[in-house]
Amino acid sequence: MTTLLRILRSFAATTWVGGLIFFGFVTKVAFSSLPNAHEAGIIVRGTLSELHHIGLIAGLLYLLLTLTLLATQRDSHPARAAELVLVIVMLVITLYSQFSILPRMENDRLSVGGDIATASQDLPAVHHFERLHGLSVKMEGAVLIEGLLLLVLAPIHGREDFDRFVS
Repeated sequence: MTTLLRILRSFAATTWVGGLIFFGFVTKVAFSSLPNAHEAGIIVRGTLSELHHIGLIAGLLYLLLTLTLLATQRDSHPARAAELVLVIVMLVITLYSQFSILPRMENDRLSVGGDIATASQDLPAVHHFERLHGLSVKMEGAVLIEGLLLLVLAPIHGREDFDRFVS
């Protein structure tokens, strides 16, 4: 049972982190191959929204599986506490990005006629959009770094785990 829980946790974490890494490539390809920044932005916005949904599901699954390991005393290594903090912070950032940053960016985009790239750069909405975009990039970067730390901590197990198999 413990092994299955650990495997499912690994799947959840790697799905989320892998999605974040893949998103970086999608963004690069979209902005370098599509005819204009507006079309690339539409692809990136939709992809990021879906990535957030995947991340929220994977993060909740990881959280529940880790709590199950702790509750059943099958894996009580101190690394689990750090994992819980990391995944909760990742979830909070993702929720904030999905339900606060992205909607405000969309409002700014719509307020300038739908295309930030062709709008006058002097408009307050363009400046606000750019500020939010920078914040969004930093938030996604933070979630990626935390996710990589999560992947480092997840396989750490205590000596008592191995002693059960030797006795």
